[in-house]
Amino acid sequence: MAAATTMRKAEELVEKAMKGNDASHDALHVWRVRDLALSIAREEGLSSNSDSMEIVELAALLHDIGDYKYIRDPSEAKLVENFLDEEGVEETKKVKIQKIINGMGFKDELSGIALCESLPEFGVVQDADRLDAIGAIGIARCFTFGGSRNRVLHDPEVKPRTELTKEQYMKKEEQTTINHFHEKLLKLKKLMKTEAGKRRAEKRHEFMEEFLKEFYQEWDGRA
Repeated sequence: MAAATTMRKAEELVEKAMKGNDASHDALHVWRVRDLALSIAREEGLSSNSDSMEIVELAALLHDIGDYKYIRDPSEAKLVENFLDEEGVEETKKVKIQKIINGMGFKDELSGIALCESLPEFGVVQDADRLDAIGAIGIARCFTFGGSRNRVLHDPEVKPRTELTKEQYMKKEEQTTINHFHEKLLKLKKLMKTEAGKRRAEKRHEFMEEFLKEFYQEWDGRA
């Protein structure tokens, strides 16, 4: 019962903290990631451990609160930590949840630092978040985010950055929405950690490749 109450309060925090975000990083994104994470966790054999499932669900629910792309006030960076403390989440679980959230971003992988890959729950939650970044929904989210930042759809003169550092990725320099596919989204399939995530990523990755093929043909007047 206590866990169920904590989940409900986490959902309320998500809705409140992410209310002003565009649709690429809103509460509906979080619900999809939560559902994917729980499904992957079951496929990966974690469902027999209730603590693992609780860690997966809470990390998935809280993973985008305090995202640097949307942070409006420095105090938002402490929202997750404060919430876990207020809810009395067991210390070992709290540490794992925070490690997962702090280490699952693409920017962290670019830095080459493996923060918590030894935790089975980490790969589950990270894969779930990355699956929502690719495929049909990933395409929709990519253009939604680009539109919210007034990015150009495509400019053949602006080439994708092939060897990105964490600092370059986080820099708010002018980039096109299409280049984001090459700089990040098309790389995610190979970065999946779980077997369930890898299987699901195949179809979504192929869908993006077909989309880009059609996009370039239409852009050039060949279709």
